[in-house]
Amino acid sequence: MSENNNTVKTPKNFVPTPFSYRQQIELHIDDINNFGLGVGRIDGWVVTVPFAITGETVLASVYKNHKNYSEADLIRVISPSPSRREPFCPLYGKCGGCQYQHLDYSAQLEWKRRQIVQLMKRIGGIEFPVEPTIPSPKQSGYRSKLTPHYERPRNGEMPVGFFMAERRNKIIDVPQCPIASDAINAALPLERERIKKIAPSLKRGGTLLLRDTLDGICTDNRAVAREKISGLTYEFYAGEFFQNNPHILPALVRYAINMAKGPRFLVDAYCGVGVFALAASKDFEKIAGIEISEKAIACAKSNAALNGVSNCEFFAGKAETIFEGVSKIFDGGDCSAIIDPPRSGCDSEFLQQLCSFAPRKIIYVSCGPDTQARDLAFLVANGYKLASLQPFDLFPQTRHVENVAVLERLS
Repeated sequence: MSENNNTVKTPKNFVPTPFSYRQQIELHIDDINNFGLGVGRIDGWVVTVPFAITGETVLASVYKNHKNYSEADLIRVISPSPSRREPFCPLYGKCGGCQYQHLDYSAQLEWKRRQIVQLMKRIGGIEFPVEPTIPSPKQSGYRSKLTPHYERPRNGEMPVGFFMAERRNKIIDVPQCPIASDAINAALPLERERIKKIAPSLKRGGTLLLRDTLDGICTDNRAVAREKISGLTYEFYAGEFFQNNPHILPALVRYAINMAKGPRFLVDAYCGVGVFALAASKDFEKIAGIEISEKAIACAKSNAALNGVSNCEFFAGKAETIFEGVSKIFDGGDCSAIIDPPRSGCDSEFLQQLCSFAPRKIIYVSCGPDTQARDLAFLVANGYKLASLQPFDLFPQTRHVENVAVLERLS
């Protein structure tokens, strides 16, 4: 069932098939994809709709036709899912920061588990049971870092906030963010006022930083920030990567370490400022942290001294020789490896070196389960078997999920 809306001007580059511009279609939603979009089909043709839930019937407005699917905006829900709830943020649906506020939390956790299942099968060719997603102790007010964007003033307006949902070229003004910590939301109005006061002198837009630390809100990317995890204090540069949900982070770190136990030694690859390595210092005889960032390695060494840890050694090196220093200390036969790469995953050079080093266990922590699935396929084809897949919800209300894969070396 569909109807046309011919009062809207069609963009010049719009492909007019199979739907006309802003044609309204009634659509049954069959699934949610890994971008958090509802997926439905009309005569086999795929249409994606944001904020739609599996099992719902919705009215949607098509705005783009691709080669093998179309994109549409949600107009209204005709038949709602029992999992649908009222979003708690007044900007939800306009701000692109969250994708799942219309889902109750138990449904969010299940969809994230299913997301891992689907990505493993589709990208990695892996069919393996995925454990229920471990929930975050806080589902709102959990973020310890916020990075609002701003543009130069235009026509007397200067939004300070985040990119609009499904429109990555326009910023929506966000005075408060309900998933950010209370301290960040208390400081946000002052930062917004500060940047607007200097607006006439700005030559371009930019990004603000508000990081909730042990010493209060930090707004300087170059400042040294402090965070405490399970009794250990970590120093890092405020603008650099550090997990931004401190409420679930201790459980994630402890899980990874427990899964790595058995061998006497541990390698913490992509070690950053030493979070896993230092937290595991009492569980292994000796630990080596490896990282290509010399700045991060300097912080890791400083953090070891700060916390009185003496059995961790940290190495900075080029990607092609990343395991060179480690192999001089111990071999992989009595070693586990925790790897926590960026969202882009591991490059082939790193994976080949890892397999040559041959640790007995690999604990792969990932914020990008799509690239993780790709990398796991390589590891499974090169001497390893999967032992478990465990998602953690570090990012409630969003489509993002952290996944921990445990692999064991084949004998």
